[in-house]
Amino acid sequence: SKAAGEPPVRRWLPVAVPAAVAVALGASGLLVPVATAGSGAPVTVAIVQGNVPRLGLDFNAQRQAVLNNHVDATLELAARVASGAQRQPDLVVWPENSSDIDPLRNPAAGARIAQAADTVRAPILVGAVLLGPGPGEVRNAGILWRPGTGADLSQLYTKRHPVPFAEYVPLRDVARMVSKQVDLIRNDFVPGSTPGVVRAGPAVLGDVICFEVAYDEVVRDTVTGGAQLLVVQTNNATFDVAEARQQLAMVRLRAVEHGRPALMASTVGVSGFVAPDGRVSDATGFNTREVVVRQMRLDDGRTLATRLGWWPELALAGLAAAALVGAAVLRWRQRVVPG
Repeated sequence: SKAAGEPPVRRWLPVAVPAAVAVALGASGLLVPVATAGSGAPVTVAIVQGNVPRLGLDFNAQRQAVLNNHVDATLELAARVASGAQRQPDLVVWPENSSDIDPLRNPAAGARIAQAADTVRAPILVGAVLLGPGPGEVRNAGILWRPGTGADLSQLYTKRHPVPFAEYVPLRDVARMVSKQVDLIRNDFVPGSTPGVVRAGPAVLGDVICFEVAYDEVVRDTVTGGAQLLVVQTNNATFDVAEARQQLAMVRLRAVEHGRPALMASTVGVSGFVAPDGRVSDATGFNTREVVVRQMRLDDGRTLATRLGWWPELALAGLAAAALVGAAVLRWRQRVVPG
């Protein structure tokens, strides 16, 4: 047929063009920024991995013990700072679920966090479960607790993507027909509506919670909102070590994508710091209590990936669709157009 006799270049053009564009994007640095370190002011950050009494789905039955673990580990850090054995941190990061007791409504929990912040003399980004806004509703939040003044409600991030059937039950009445086990989730986590841009004094943080790190727009929104340091607060007590390492790999990807220093703070591990080129430092063990401190350089720049957002994905998807259409047309011509 005429199509079969076409030059090879024309025959492969629908496939070659998207491939060439992908290679060009990668070579230009759009997909792989080359930043190796932050270029801004230095900031000393401490990650507190307090651990939980036992791994598994019932970790939150030990809420007071988990909070105490993170307070006590922070007090130990403060003692090392006071003795000169450790650098004074500018910021302390606790993981998701480090206070499943609402510290805004429970005075004892709030007092313990205040004790930790006042003693270490640095603001603490606390992963907390907050009651409300309505009955049967809670929020998975990162809240900044400042020494001397307490909770800064102006610097509070609520998780934007709660996990269905883990943090909330969609269509609960219908789901109950399938399994009454859905009522083990007594309260529904409600989503936040604003990006996790937290101004912590020495740094503007881009806070995301747990596997929100997998959502392109959730992380990018913090960077375009001014974040200089990416922070992932997570609770891996229901994961295994392989899943925790997979999550840290996602943090590395985001650091490279946006040319930002990053860190992951986990209740049980793996926690650690990530440079803008993806290198991991001070990674902790799994199911251990550890505190790691590192000086990082903030960054205000924007990579092409940050500026363009989802446009490269849309362009590549469009080119791939065009390639499939072109291939289908060529095959049709081979079958029906006489030679």
